[in-house]
Amino acid sequence: MLTVVNEDGSTPSGSSLLDEIVREGARRMLAAALEAEVNAYIAELAGERDDKGRRLVVRNGYHQPRQVTTAAGVVEVRAPRVNDKRVDEATGERKRFSSAILPPWCRKSPKISEVLPLLYLHGLSSGDFVPALEQFLGSSAGLSPATVTRLTQQWQADHAAFMDRDLAEVDYVYVWADGIHLNVRLEEAKACVLVLIGVRADGSKELVALKDGYRESGESWADLMRDCARRGMRAPVLAVGDGALGFWKALTEVFPNTREQRCWVHKTANVLDSLPKSAQPGAKKAIQDIYGAEDKQHAEAAIKTFVQLYRAKFPKAVKKITDDQTELLAFYDFPAEHWIHLRTTNPVESTFATVRLRTKVTRGAGSRTAALAMVFKLVESAQARWRAVNAPHLVALVRAGARFERGRLVERPEAVAA
Repeated sequence: MLTVVNEDGSTPSGSSLLDEIVREGARRMLAAALEAEVNAYIAELAGERDDKGRRLVVRNGYHQPRQVTTAAGVVEVRAPRVNDKRVDEATGERKRFSSAILPPWCRKSPKISEVLPLLYLHGLSSGDFVPALEQFLGSSAGLSPATVTRLTQQWQADHAAFMDRDLAEVDYVYVWADGIHLNVRLEEAKACVLVLIGVRADGSKELVALKDGYRESGESWADLMRDCARRGMRAPVLAVGDGALGFWKALTEVFPNTREQRCWVHKTANVLDSLPKSAQPGAKKAIQDIYGAEDKQHAEAAIKTFVQLYRAKFPKAVKKITDDQTELLAFYDFPAEHWIHLRTTNPVESTFATVRLRTKVTRGAGSRTAALAMVFKLVESAQARWRAVNAPHLVALVRAGARFERGRLVERPEAVAA
Protein backbone atom coordinates (compact mmCIF):
# COMPACT_ATOMS: atom_id res chain seq x y z
CA MET A 1 0.00 0.00 0.00
CA LEU A 2 1.42 3.39 -1.04
CA THR A 3 1.42 6.20 1.53
CA VAL A 4 1.88 9.88 0.80
CA VAL A 5 4.63 11.33 2.95
CA ASN A 6 5.25 15.03 3.57
CA GLU A 7 8.73 16.56 3.37
CA ASP A 8 9.10 16.40 7.16
CA GLY A 9 8.42 12.65 7.17
CA SER A 10 4.83 12.94 8.42
CA THR A 11 1.72 11.48 6.82
CA PRO A 12 -1.48 13.41 5.99
CA SER A 13 -2.88 12.31 9.38
CA GLY A 14 -0.07 14.22 11.09
CA SER A 15 1.76 11.21 12.51
CA SER A 16 5.26 10.07 11.62
CA LEU A 17 5.62 7.43 8.93
CA LEU A 18 8.12 5.65 11.18
CA ASP A 19 5.57 5.55 14.00
CA GLU A 20 2.90 4.20 11.66
CA ILE A 21 5.25 1.46 10.47
CA VAL A 22 6.02 0.50 14.07
CA ARG A 23 2.33 0.42 14.97
CA GLU A 24 1.49 -1.64 11.88
CA GLY A 25 4.28 -4.07 12.71
CA ALA A 26 3.03 -4.34 16.29
CA ARG A 27 -0.53 -4.94 15.05
CA ARG A 28 0.57 -7.74 12.73
CA MET A 29 2.76 -9.40 15.35
CA LEU A 30 -0.03 -9.26 17.91
CA ALA A 31 -2.52 -10.72 15.43
CA ALA A 32 -0.10 -13.55 14.59
CA ALA A 33 0.52 -14.28 18.28
CA LEU A 34 -3.22 -14.41 19.02
CA GLU A 35 -3.80 -16.75 16.06
CA ALA A 36 -0.98 -19.04 17.21
CA GLU A 37 -2.34 -19.08 20.77
CA VAL A 38 -5.83 -20.08 19.60
CA ASN A 39 -4.51 -22.68 17.16
CA ALA A 40 -2.44 -24.30 19.90
CA TYR A 41 -5.45 -24.35 22.25
CA ILE A 42 -7.66 -26.00 19.63
CA ALA A 43 -4.97 -28.51 18.60
CA GLU A 44 -4.41 -29.53 22.22
CA LEU A 45 -8.12 -30.27 22.63
CA ALA A 46 -8.68 -31.84 19.21
CA GLY A 47 -9.44 -35.17 20.84
CA GLU A 48 -12.36 -33.73 22.88
CA ARG A 49 -15.52 -34.90 21.05
CA ASP A 50 -19.20 -35.37 21.78
CA ASP A 51 -21.12 -38.65 21.53
CA LYS A 52 -21.55 -38.08 17.79
CA GLY A 53 -17.84 -37.67 17.21
CA ARG A 54 -17.97 -33.92 16.62
CA ARG A 55 -15.19 -31.75 18.06
CA LEU A 56 -16.14 -29.77 21.14
CA VAL A 57 -13.57 -27.00 20.66
CA VAL A 58 -13.54 -25.19 17.31
CA ARG A 59 -12.84 -21.77 15.79
CA ASN A 60 -15.76 -19.35 15.67
CA GLY A 61 -14.69 -16.32 13.66
CA TYR A 62 -13.44 -13.14 15.37
CA HIS A 63 -14.47 -10.79 18.14
CA GLN A 64 -15.34 -7.20 17.34
CA PRO A 65 -12.26 -5.03 16.68
CA ARG A 66 -10.98 -3.04 19.64
CA GLN A 67 -8.17 -0.59 20.21
CA VAL A 68 -5.41 -1.47 22.67
CA THR A 69 -2.94 1.11 23.95
CA THR A 70 0.59 -0.32 23.95
CA ALA A 71 4.12 1.03 24.27
CA ALA A 72 4.21 1.11 20.45
CA GLY A 73 1.06 3.24 20.34
CA VAL A 74 -2.59 2.35 19.83
CA VAL A 75 -3.18 -0.70 17.67
CA GLU A 76 -6.47 -2.18 16.48
CA VAL A 77 -6.95 -5.84 17.29
CA ARG A 78 -9.42 -8.47 16.08
CA ALA A 79 -8.99 -11.37 18.46
CA PRO A 80 -9.96 -14.82 17.15
CA ARG A 81 -12.95 -16.39 18.86
CA VAL A 82 -13.22 -19.97 20.15
CA ASN A 83 -16.39 -22.00 20.57
CA ASP A 84 -15.70 -24.27 23.55
CA LYS A 85 -18.68 -26.58 24.15
CA ARG A 86 -17.14 -28.49 27.04
CA VAL A 87 -18.88 -28.37 30.43
CA ASP A 88 -17.11 -28.20 33.77
CA GLU A 89 -18.36 -31.23 35.72
CA ALA A 90 -17.80 -29.55 39.08
CA THR A 91 -19.75 -26.34 38.36
CA GLY A 92 -21.93 -27.34 35.43
CA GLU A 93 -20.82 -24.21 33.55
CA ARG A 94 -19.43 -23.97 30.03
CA LYS A 95 -15.65 -23.78 29.80
CA ARG A 96 -14.25 -20.72 28.07
CA PHE A 97 -11.04 -19.91 26.29
CA SER A 98 -9.24 -16.90 27.79
CA SER A 99 -6.23 -15.44 26.03
CA ALA A 100 -3.13 -15.02 28.20
CA ILE A 101 -1.81 -12.47 25.69
CA LEU A 102 -4.90 -10.28 25.45
CA PRO A 103 -7.50 -10.85 28.20
CA PRO A 104 -11.08 -9.80 27.36
CA TRP A 105 -10.93 -6.77 29.67
CA CYS A 106 -7.55 -5.51 28.43
CA ARG A 107 -7.54 -2.05 26.85
CA LYS A 108 -3.96 -1.06 27.67
CA SER A 109 -0.73 -2.96 28.21
CA PRO A 110 0.66 -3.30 31.75
CA LYS A 111 3.53 -0.97 30.77
CA ILE A 112 1.07 1.80 29.92
CA SER A 113 -0.74 1.27 33.22
CA GLU A 114 2.66 1.56 34.93
CA VAL A 115 3.48 4.82 33.11
CA LEU A 116 0.28 6.58 34.20
CA PRO A 117 1.04 6.64 37.95
CA LEU A 118 4.63 7.67 37.21
CA LEU A 119 3.46 10.65 35.17
CA TYR A 120 0.79 11.57 37.69
CA LEU A 121 3.25 11.49 40.58
CA HIS A 122 5.73 13.45 38.48
CA GLY A 123 3.32 16.37 38.46
CA LEU A 124 1.26 15.82 35.30
CA SER A 125 -2.36 16.55 36.13
CA SER A 126 -5.10 14.19 35.00
CA GLY A 127 -6.39 16.83 32.57
CA ASP A 128 -3.00 16.94 30.84
CA PHE A 129 -2.86 13.24 30.01
CA VAL A 130 -4.73 13.49 26.71
CA PRO A 131 -2.70 16.32 25.10
CA ALA A 132 0.58 15.00 26.52
CA LEU A 133 0.23 11.38 25.41
CA GLU A 134 -2.04 11.61 22.39
CA GLN A 135 0.80 12.64 20.10
CA PHE A 136 3.14 10.01 21.51
CA LEU A 137 0.71 7.09 21.38
CA GLY A 138 -1.19 8.15 18.28
CA SER A 139 -4.56 8.15 20.06
CA SER A 140 -6.24 9.41 23.22
CA ALA A 141 -7.98 6.08 23.79
CA GLY A 142 -8.02 5.16 27.47
CA LEU A 143 -6.25 8.33 28.59
CA SER A 144 -9.09 10.47 29.90
CA PRO A 145 -8.95 12.10 33.36
CA ALA A 146 -11.53 9.54 34.46
CA THR A 147 -8.98 6.82 33.69
CA VAL A 148 -6.62 8.20 36.34
CA THR A 149 -9.48 8.47 38.82
CA ARG A 150 -10.39 4.83 38.27
CA LEU A 151 -6.75 3.82 38.54
CA THR A 152 -6.23 5.63 41.85
CA GLN A 153 -9.32 3.92 43.25
CA GLN A 154 -7.96 0.55 42.11
CA TRP A 155 -4.52 1.35 43.58
CA GLN A 156 -6.11 2.12 46.94
CA ALA A 157 -7.95 -1.20 46.86
CA ASP A 158 -4.72 -3.00 45.90
CA HIS A 159 -2.81 -1.36 48.76
CA ALA A 160 -5.54 -2.19 51.27
CA ALA A 161 -5.56 -5.84 50.11
CA PHE A 162 -1.76 -5.95 50.31
CA MET A 163 -1.74 -4.68 53.89
CA ASP A 164 -4.36 -7.27 54.89
CA ARG A 165 -2.84 -10.31 53.16
CA ASP A 166 -1.97 -13.49 55.07
CA LEU A 167 1.72 -13.68 56.02
CA ALA A 168 1.63 -17.12 57.60
CA GLU A 169 2.85 -18.82 54.43
CA VAL A 170 5.74 -16.38 53.91
CA ASP A 171 9.03 -16.55 55.80
CA TYR A 172 11.14 -13.39 55.94
CA VAL A 173 14.58 -14.30 57.28
CA TYR A 174 16.03 -10.78 57.02
CA VAL A 175 14.14 -7.47 57.06
CA TRP A 176 15.16 -3.87 56.41
CA ALA A 177 13.19 -1.08 58.07
CA ASP A 178 13.20 2.64 57.39
CA GLY A 179 10.99 5.69 57.58
CA ILE A 180 11.02 7.62 54.30
CA HIS A 181 9.96 11.25 54.02
CA LEU A 182 8.30 12.06 50.69
CA ASN A 183 6.69 15.16 49.25
CA VAL A 184 3.21 13.66 49.35
CA ARG A 185 0.19 14.48 51.48
CA LEU A 186 0.34 12.49 54.69
CA GLU A 187 -1.77 15.00 56.65
CA GLU A 188 0.99 16.04 59.05
CA ALA A 189 4.38 17.53 58.22
CA LYS A 190 6.41 15.07 60.30
CA ALA A 191 4.60 11.98 59.01
CA CYS A 192 6.47 9.63 56.70
CA VAL A 193 6.14 6.28 54.98
CA LEU A 194 7.15 3.33 57.18
CA VAL A 195 8.67 0.61 55.01
CA LEU A 196 9.58 -3.02 55.63
CA ILE A 197 11.41 -5.02 52.96
CA GLY A 198 12.20 -8.67 53.58
CA VAL A 199 14.29 -11.52 52.22
CA ARG A 200 12.42 -14.76 51.76
CA ALA A 201 13.96 -18.16 52.41
CA ASP A 202 14.74 -18.49 48.70
CA GLY A 203 16.83 -15.30 48.78
CA SER A 204 14.39 -13.06 46.91
CA LYS A 205 13.54 -9.59 48.21
CA GLU A 206 9.95 -8.54 48.73
CA LEU A 207 8.00 -5.60 50.09
CA VAL A 208 6.54 -6.65 53.44
CA ALA A 209 4.60 -3.58 54.55
CA LEU A 210 4.13 0.09 53.71
CA LYS A 211 2.05 2.56 55.71
CA ASP A 212 2.22 6.09 57.07
CA GLY A 213 3.46 6.92 60.56
CA TYR A 214 6.25 8.67 62.43
CA ARG A 215 9.83 7.60 61.87
CA GLU A 216 10.95 8.06 65.48
CA SER A 217 7.71 6.82 67.03
CA GLY A 218 7.95 3.43 68.67
CA GLU A 219 4.17 3.22 68.76
CA SER A 220 3.83 3.80 64.99
CA TRP A 221 6.30 1.00 64.33
CA ALA A 222 4.74 -1.22 66.98
CA ASP A 223 1.35 -0.82 65.36
CA LEU A 224 2.85 -1.90 62.04
CA MET A 225 4.77 -4.82 63.56
CA ARG A 226 1.80 -6.02 65.62
CA ASP A 227 -0.32 -5.99 62.49
CA CYS A 228 2.27 -8.11 60.65
CA ALA A 229 2.40 -10.55 63.58
CA ARG A 230 -1.41 -10.72 63.67
CA ARG A 231 -1.39 -11.78 60.02
CA GLY A 232 1.04 -14.60 60.76
CA MET A 233 4.47 -13.07 60.14
CA ARG A 234 7.28 -15.12 61.67
CA ALA A 235 10.05 -13.37 63.62
CA PRO A 236 12.96 -12.47 61.28
CA VAL A 237 16.42 -13.69 62.21
CA LEU A 238 17.96 -10.24 61.65
CA ALA A 239 16.51 -6.74 61.24
CA VAL A 240 18.49 -3.87 59.70
CA GLY A 241 17.75 -0.20 60.27
CA ASP A 242 18.91 3.24 61.35
CA GLY A 243 19.64 3.61 65.07
CA ALA A 244 17.34 6.64 65.34
CA LEU A 245 14.23 4.67 64.43
CA GLY A 246 11.43 3.95 66.89
CA PHE A 247 11.47 0.59 65.13
CA TRP A 248 13.84 -1.01 67.65
CA LYS A 249 11.52 -0.50 70.60
CA ALA A 250 8.71 -2.04 68.59
CA LEU A 251 10.88 -4.94 67.45
CA THR A 252 11.80 -5.79 71.05
CA GLU A 253 8.13 -5.80 71.97
CA VAL A 254 6.79 -7.84 69.04
CA PHE A 255 9.77 -9.99 67.96
CA PRO A 256 12.16 -10.01 70.95
CA ASN A 257 14.34 -12.83 69.56
CA THR A 258 15.20 -10.99 66.35
CA ARG A 259 18.77 -9.71 66.24
CA GLU A 260 19.51 -6.06 65.45
CA GLN A 261 21.89 -4.62 62.87
CA ARG A 262 22.46 -0.87 62.65
CA CYS A 263 22.88 0.69 59.21
CA TRP A 264 26.50 1.72 58.62
CA VAL A 265 25.55 4.42 56.10
CA HIS A 266 23.40 6.22 58.66
CA LYS A 267 25.94 5.62 61.43
CA THR A 268 28.78 7.01 59.33
CA ALA A 269 26.79 10.15 58.56
CA ASN A 270 25.93 10.61 62.25
CA VAL A 271 29.55 10.22 63.35
CA LEU A 272 30.91 12.57 60.70
CA ASP A 273 28.31 15.22 61.61
CA SER A 274 29.85 15.39 65.09
CA LEU A 275 33.36 16.00 63.74
CA PRO A 276 34.95 19.11 62.22
CA LYS A 277 35.34 18.99 58.46
CA SER A 278 39.11 18.71 58.71
CA ALA A 279 38.80 15.43 60.61
CA GLN A 280 36.05 13.89 58.51
CA PRO A 281 38.11 12.31 55.67
CA GLY A 282 40.36 10.41 58.08
CA ALA A 283 37.45 9.37 60.30
CA LYS A 284 35.49 8.13 57.29
CA LYS A 285 38.40 5.93 56.24
CA ALA A 286 38.71 4.59 59.80
CA ILE A 287 34.99 3.75 59.85
CA GLN A 288 35.26 1.98 56.50
CA ASP A 289 38.03 -0.15 57.98
CA ILE A 290 35.53 -1.34 60.61
CA TYR A 291 32.64 -2.48 58.41
CA GLY A 292 34.95 -3.55 55.60
CA ALA A 293 37.10 -5.79 57.81
CA GLU A 294 37.67 -9.40 56.81
CA ASP A 295 35.92 -10.73 59.93
CA LYS A 296 34.48 -9.71 63.30
CA GLN A 297 37.78 -9.93 65.16
CA HIS A 298 39.48 -7.53 62.74
CA ALA A 299 36.44 -5.22 62.95
CA GLU A 300 36.73 -5.11 66.74
CA ALA A 301 40.41 -4.28 66.38
CA ALA A 302 39.52 -1.48 63.95
CA ILE A 303 37.09 -0.06 66.51
CA LYS A 304 39.86 -0.01 69.11
CA THR A 305 42.04 1.89 66.65
CA PHE A 306 39.21 4.37 66.01
CA VAL A 307 38.81 4.90 69.77
CA GLN A 308 42.55 5.53 70.22
CA LEU A 309 42.64 8.04 67.37
CA TYR A 310 39.56 10.11 68.22
CA ARG A 311 38.57 9.58 71.87
CA ALA A 312 40.69 12.41 73.30
CA LYS A 313 39.37 15.16 71.05
CA PHE A 314 36.00 13.81 69.92
CA PRO A 315 34.51 11.59 72.65
CA LYS A 316 30.93 12.09 71.41
CA ALA A 317 31.84 10.75 67.96
CA VAL A 318 33.58 7.73 69.48
CA LYS A 319 30.60 7.05 71.77
CA LYS A 320 28.32 6.78 68.75
CA ILE A 321 30.36 3.77 67.65
CA THR A 322 31.14 2.11 70.98
CA ASP A 323 27.59 2.36 72.36
CA ASP A 324 26.21 0.40 69.38
CA GLN A 325 29.17 -1.91 68.81
CA THR A 326 27.21 -5.14 69.23
CA GLU A 327 24.45 -4.01 66.86
CA LEU A 328 26.93 -2.59 64.34
CA LEU A 329 28.89 -5.83 64.06
CA ALA A 330 25.98 -8.29 64.10
CA PHE A 331 26.19 -8.89 60.34
CA TYR A 332 29.58 -10.61 60.78
CA ASP A 333 27.77 -13.61 62.33
CA PHE A 334 26.05 -14.33 59.02
CA PRO A 335 27.27 -15.66 55.64
CA ALA A 336 30.03 -13.50 54.16
CA GLU A 337 28.09 -13.36 50.89
CA HIS A 338 25.26 -11.57 52.74
CA TRP A 339 27.41 -8.95 54.50
CA ILE A 340 27.12 -6.41 51.70
CA HIS A 341 23.32 -6.63 51.95
CA LEU A 342 23.04 -6.63 55.76
CA ARG A 343 25.26 -3.77 56.85
CA THR A 344 23.09 -0.99 55.33
CA THR A 345 19.45 -0.19 54.55
CA ASN A 346 20.38 0.33 50.89
CA PRO A 347 17.55 -1.91 49.58
CA VAL A 348 15.06 0.60 51.02
CA GLU A 349 17.06 3.73 50.16
CA SER A 350 17.77 2.76 46.55
CA THR A 351 14.13 1.91 45.91
CA PHE A 352 12.84 5.15 47.36
CA ALA A 353 15.44 7.25 45.57
CA THR A 354 13.35 6.62 42.44
CA VAL A 355 10.10 7.28 44.27
CA ARG A 356 11.48 10.59 45.56
CA LEU A 357 12.24 11.67 42.01
CA ARG A 358 8.64 10.98 41.06
CA THR A 359 7.19 12.88 44.02
CA LYS A 360 9.64 15.80 44.13
CA VAL A 361 7.69 18.19 41.92
CA THR A 362 4.13 17.29 42.89
CA ARG A 363 2.39 18.92 45.83
CA GLY A 364 0.47 15.79 46.70
CA ALA A 365 -1.86 13.15 45.37
CA GLY A 366 -5.10 14.58 46.71
CA SER A 367 -5.39 12.57 49.91
CA ARG A 368 -3.35 10.49 52.33
CA THR A 369 -4.89 7.26 51.08
CA ALA A 370 -4.31 8.09 47.42
CA ALA A 371 -0.72 9.18 48.10
CA LEU A 372 0.12 5.96 49.93
CA ALA A 373 -1.57 3.90 47.23
CA MET A 374 0.47 5.50 44.45
CA VAL A 375 3.73 5.13 46.38
CA PHE A 376 2.79 1.48 46.88
CA LYS A 377 2.25 0.99 43.14
CA LEU A 378 5.62 2.59 42.38
CA VAL A 379 7.40 0.29 44.83
CA GLU A 380 5.43 -2.70 43.54
CA SER A 381 6.61 -1.85 40.03
CA ALA A 382 10.24 -1.49 41.20
CA GLN A 383 10.03 -4.80 43.06
CA ALA A 384 9.99 -6.71 39.78
CA ARG A 385 13.56 -5.50 39.17
CA TRP A 386 14.99 -6.35 42.60
CA ARG A 387 17.69 -9.00 42.52
CA ALA A 388 18.05 -11.75 45.07
CA VAL A 389 20.75 -11.60 47.74
CA ASN A 390 24.12 -13.17 46.96
CA ALA A 391 24.30 -16.92 47.65
CA PRO A 392 20.52 -17.22 48.11
CA HIS A 393 20.83 -20.90 49.08
CA LEU A 394 22.42 -19.84 52.37
CA VAL A 395 19.32 -17.93 53.53
CA ALA A 396 17.48 -21.16 54.37
CA LEU A 397 20.48 -22.29 56.43
CA VAL A 398 20.34 -19.04 58.40
CA ARG A 399 16.69 -19.70 59.19
CA ALA A 400 17.55 -23.28 60.19
CA GLY A 401 19.96 -21.94 62.82
CA ALA A 402 23.23 -22.80 61.09
CA ARG A 403 26.31 -21.20 62.66
CA PHE A 404 28.73 -19.07 60.68
CA GLU A 405 32.23 -18.03 61.74
CA ARG A 406 34.31 -15.57 59.75
CA GLY A 407 31.44 -15.67 57.26
CA ARG A 408 31.74 -19.39 56.60
CA LEU A 409 29.40 -22.20 57.57
CA VAL A 410 30.55 -24.17 60.61
CA GLU A 411 29.76 -27.84 60.22
CA ARG A 412 28.15 -29.51 63.21
CA PRO A 413 30.50 -31.82 65.17
CA GLU A 414 28.35 -34.86 64.47
CA ALA A 415 28.39 -34.09 60.75
CA VAL A 416 32.19 -33.81 60.78
CA ALA A 417 32.52 -37.07 62.74
CA ALA A 418 30.27 -38.88 60.29
